[in-house]
Amino acid sequence: MRGAGGTSGGAGEFFIGLIMMCGGFYMLFNAISVHSTFGLGTRIYGFSAFGGNFSVTSGMIMIPFMFGVGFIFYNAKNFLGWLLAIGSLVALVFGVIASIRFSFRAMSAFDLIVILVLSVGGTGLFLKSLRSK
Repeated sequence: MRGAGGTSGGAGEFFIGLIMMCGGFYMLFNAISVHSTFGLGTRIYGFSAFGGNFSVTSGMIMIPFMFGVGFIFYNAKNFLGWLLAIGSLVALVFGVIASIRFSFRAMSAFDLIVILVLSVGGTGLFLKSLRSK
């Protein structure tokens, strides 16, 4: 009989490691708070030129998007319209992702140790079960 992953490793180690790993990573991701400062007037990108600092807001990114959509509706084969629309959407998605802030909630040292032991120990046990003995 073959073990976990078709190797001679233990199926028990596989399931125990999988349960530990899933529990530890669940607790880890549950302890992370995600905050965003995204809005139509929020600065997404900034650059310096001509001796000054300039900001690009998410509302400014919507202007080329509107022109691109207009060009696409006028002529669907217009390369410039597709470039403006897709480029604006890509810039908007990157701006949203760049404005996300991650932080840990307050927890005791015991909570952190349990999370680390479950996630890292479970991963080690899970990977050990996939090796041939």
